[in-house]
Amino acid sequence: MEKIPRPVIRRLVVYYRCLERMKGEGKEYTSSKELARRLGIKACQIRKDLSYFGGFGKRGVGYKVENLRERLEEILGIGQKWRAVVIGAGNLGKAIAGHKPLQQQGFEIVGMFDTDGRKIGKKFGNLEIMHMSDLKKFVEENDVKIAILCVPADSAQDAAKAVEEAGVGGILNFSARVIKVSIPVENVDFTASLKSLAFQIIKRKGKA
Repeated sequence: MEKIPRPVIRRLVVYYRCLERMKGEGKEYTSSKELARRLGIKACQIRKDLSYFGGFGKRGVGYKVENLRERLEEILGIGQKWRAVVIGAGNLGKAIAGHKPLQQQGFEIVGMFDTDGRKIGKKFGNLEIMHMSDLKKFVEENDVKIAILCVPADSAQDAAKAVEEAGVGGILNFSARVIKVSIPVENVDFTASLKSLAFQIIKRKGKA
């Protein structure tokens, strides 16, 4: 299979969520036009994105909602369970570890790690905060695939390297720094998104 552009994968997640809603509504069939109308994405873009993964639907009939939903679930790996650890036991790390909908979506937080001696050994819910020096052994024993990085920018690269060396498959990076590792990384930058939103608001006001 050819390399799939990251924006395509992100849109597949959006399509999947829409199909979940359609399933809840009792819809049996849909089309690229209906998906486009609901999501504000061009129908030709939806068809192009899906074409990376083979043929879907029938001309004149459209897509069977449940079949397409199940296929996207398989492509995205949503149907399986993913074990994750949180790196950084601060406010953000605790908020993510305590976010129950994650488990409902197949992502189970099984450990929390930090380097602050004042936090090590303390409990957060069912989790005991452990030292980063124990990460590799824990990853191996608990089949951890994802690390959620919630550390300050100045320690992000070192933490990411430790995660990589521990054998974790990928990182969700909430630190305000670009990290360099050989494993997949998804960056989440709230500040950048807020600045982008502020710019759009100012630009819109200027047109009013």
